[in-house]
Amino acid sequence: MLLETLDTARDLGRLNEIAGVLLRHGFGDAVRRLGLADRLQRAGHVLNWEHAADLARIEPPVQVRRLGLADRLQRAGHVLNWEHAADLARIEPPVQVRLAMEELGPTFVKLGQVLAGRADLFGPEWIAEFEKLHSHVPALPLDALRPQLLEDLGAEPEAVFARFEIEPLAAASIAQVHRAALADGTEVIVKIRRPGIETTIESDLRLLARLAAMADAQMPALRPYRPQQLVRELARSLKRELDLAAECHNAERMAKNLAALPDIVIPRVHWAYTKKRINVQDFIVGVAGSDLARLDAEGFDRTLLAKRGAHAVLKMIVEDGFFHADPHPGNVFYLPVNRVAFIDFGMVGRLSERRREELLQLLLGLVERQPQAVADVLMDWTGDDHGLNLSLMETEIEAFVDQYHDTPLASLSLGGMLGDVTAILREHHLALPSDLALLIKAFISLEGMGRGLDPNFHMASEALPLLRQVVRARYQPNVMARRGWQTIRRALAVAEQLPHDMSKLLRTARRGRLNVGLELIHLKRVGDQIDRAANRMAVALVIAALIIGSSIVMTVSGGPTLFGLPAFGFLGFCAAVVGGIWLLRSIWRSNRADRDDDV
Repeated sequence: MLLETLDTARDLGRLNEIAGVLLRHGFGDAVRRLGLADRLQRAGHVLNWEHAADLARIEPPVQVRRLGLADRLQRAGHVLNWEHAADLARIEPPVQVRLAMEELGPTFVKLGQVLAGRADLFGPEWIAEFEKLHSHVPALPLDALRPQLLEDLGAEPEAVFARFEIEPLAAASIAQVHRAALADGTEVIVKIRRPGIETTIESDLRLLARLAAMADAQMPALRPYRPQQLVRELARSLKRELDLAAECHNAERMAKNLAALPDIVIPRVHWAYTKKRINVQDFIVGVAGSDLARLDAEGFDRTLLAKRGAHAVLKMIVEDGFFHADPHPGNVFYLPVNRVAFIDFGMVGRLSERRREELLQLLLGLVERQPQAVADVLMDWTGDDHGLNLSLMETEIEAFVDQYHDTPLASLSLGGMLGDVTAILREHHLALPSDLALLIKAFISLEGMGRGLDPNFHMASEALPLLRQVVRARYQPNVMARRGWQTIRRALAVAEQLPHDMSKLLRTARRGRLNVGLELIHLKRVGDQIDRAANRMAVALVIAALIIGSSIVMTVSGGPTLFGLPAFGFLGFCAAVVGGIWLLRSIWRSNRADRDDDV
């Protein structure tokens, strides 16, 4: 089994904790099917199944209170009516999963946040719950951070900064933020990674990787959700987020890309104090993106703010290919003179040149109602079309885009259209590459934030001029000449290498070492089936020969006997019976394997 290679006793302890949380939240069947209970019991851990079963017999109000679900549901905005307590025992699966993830800690909370961007895999009710995931983690006292700060700063924080506030501004699962001031009076924030968090996350990622592999192998219903791919995506995201210096590199790159937009502010990084486990950036004084009432009170132009924010993010995506992947109101501040500030660049997206060209084609196809262009891009993006009815999917996409044919541009919801496109992909069990899933999430978040600022905000109207401008820029004579020259250089490089490659190929052929490999999976399967059938036929012929030969021997008198029968005839019949049993068992196992493959 995959879990036989668990690295340390600590991993087993964490696995026991995970299994316990799953049991408490009603996922005992998943624990059993993944084989976690057997593995833990062999390692000396005992899961309290009796307690889990007893929970189902406790009165619903008591059960909900014991699990702490009532307080957590109320914090999430749910109103509990104890007169309908029986309904609480049937909490919807998305809510159950979210509550379990919150209890399991930072790695699983981050997994939920990654899943919140996968509208191509999960329905709206799941995405809505994943978006509520936040780590309710109390801040660490400064004394617990001092040894690490002393290593990174070279002195106590009070000696390094002119002022350092002991009480944190905010605390999350990976880091917490303190306000401070530099010697020259600059107000800054100091982001400090939690000590020991890297070890915890690495342990969780090891377990998740193995659990995902087991889920792929043993729970076919989960395969459309690509568990192993999602865990790899989570691992990449967490490793980037653990490096606080990398976040600052992202911020500086973003500031450079947006330098032409004077109304967009990115916090300045103070590299003298920034390391992998700590970073120091300017403190942004402004109105939080969620405080819309204060914007009105202080006379901000909300329409202008929506336009400037949208233009900045669209430029990041379409022109630069490097964008803020989580532009929600908590990461945006509004400053005097209607400026917009972006913070927290731990989660960013990257798009290659080719991806940006495909994105332009998709967005223009949606905005200008060109269904074939949209279908072509999506078919290229999804890649794996095994078992897919391509003509049906193309027809659905064309019908979807065509329904907007007579819709005015100002009435189009670009985020809604992208959401509908991912719903079509989800129905066909197709997954987008992770960078594109992140991009669509950013688009939908951006449009939602723009509508929050200005109910008349239309992403399509804002995007179309920029999209056309970028398309025109790509087809300017100097740009086309540069791309043409790059193509010629690549072709010349190939032509230059061609004689050497041909010479190498001919030498290999003369030595008799030229191999041609054809991977024909379906033919291999047919060949295996023919091979097994031939083996069975050979065994059947041997059995028939034994039966006929033994029958003849039985008619001949004389020679040794067993149980009063000619010994050789008796042994021949026994061998025929054993061979027949083996043949029947082989046929039964083959039929069972074929049924499992069909499932």
